[in-house]
Amino acid sequence: MIENTKQTVRIGFKRRKRRAQLATIGLVVLALFCMILMLVLGNTNYSLATVFDVLLGQKIQGASFAIGTIRLPRMLAGAFTGFALGLAGSVFQKMLRNTLASPDIVGVSAGSSMAAVFCILILGMSGFMVSFVACLVGLLCALLIYALANIGRFSTSRFVLIGIGMQSAIQAVISYMMVRANQYEVTGAMRWLSGSLNGIQMKSIPLLVGVVVVFTIVILLCERNLNILELGEDLATVLGVRINFYRILLIVSSVCLIAFATSVAGPIAFVSFLAGPIAVRLVGPGRSYALAAGMVGLILVLAADLLGQFAFSTRFPVGVITGVVGAPYLLLLLFGKRGKKGTL
Repeated sequence: MIENTKQTVRIGFKRRKRRAQLATIGLVVLALFCMILMLVLGNTNYSLATVFDVLLGQKIQGASFAIGTIRLPRMLAGAFTGFALGLAGSVFQKMLRNTLASPDIVGVSAGSSMAAVFCILILGMSGFMVSFVACLVGLLCALLIYALANIGRFSTSRFVLIGIGMQSAIQAVISYMMVRANQYEVTGAMRWLSGSLNGIQMKSIPLLVGVVVVFTIVILLCERNLNILELGEDLATVLGVRINFYRILLIVSSVCLIAFATSVAGPIAFVSFLAGPIAVRLVGPGRSYALAAGMVGLILVLAADLLGQFAFSTRFPVGVITGVVGAPYLLLLLFGKRGKKGTL
């Protein structure tokens, strides 16, 4: 009897492992396909051979500028921004054990957006300083929400509700700055606030790549403790996890990812909200899905940008497309929670 049980457990483990491996491989292949399409498609379509020649440094009239100056920075920004949003969103949802605890729902992304809009419209700043201020303010917003939710005893529901309230207040501040800004600057700010990959230059990419790589490593090193935190605070304490230390470390790492991604491409709606649940469905329950969530976020951003550029007669920013996809899912999730518990 015991041997049969052990055999059943082994078979189930191997199936789940194989499913997770196949899902990860599929996500990588799909991500590479989207990245290639971003370089091939445009006002002028180029062959793969031409794309590779340009990437290897050959000078080809027209193609070198279109691919190397316009499409490559756009593709890299979309890829790393999407990965950062997907990974950070999955960490928030897993750590707080709530699918609504996404950075763009609980005010973290809004805090970074407010800082970036203030720097652009009021201070006339650009480049690294915008990223730095956006990261700092986003981090402060997240720590403030955490501190308020930690009064007495930490509550994930309180964290989500305080974050939603914070988001509303920050959006009011952003609206005020937009009303008071020079009308010639408002168009660019609105385009940025909708989440867009337009006009991204290669000089913005190295810092984004460095931040994403560093904090992805930090999150992966903490993933074992993250999995324990998902089991609940009491069990995590019994197992010897330093709850506040790892919770703050994971929040800081996720906020830095969100803030830098937001400072480059704007607040791309619902990517961090959608990536985790999609990754769980693909990889399967009981498996680590942090990297899979990052890959899903990457694919969502690149696919949405491709749709926004080529699927309609008018070109739409990537955030408009992800918003159209994400908003119905949020409503379904809210109604589902209400049907189960009678409350948010």
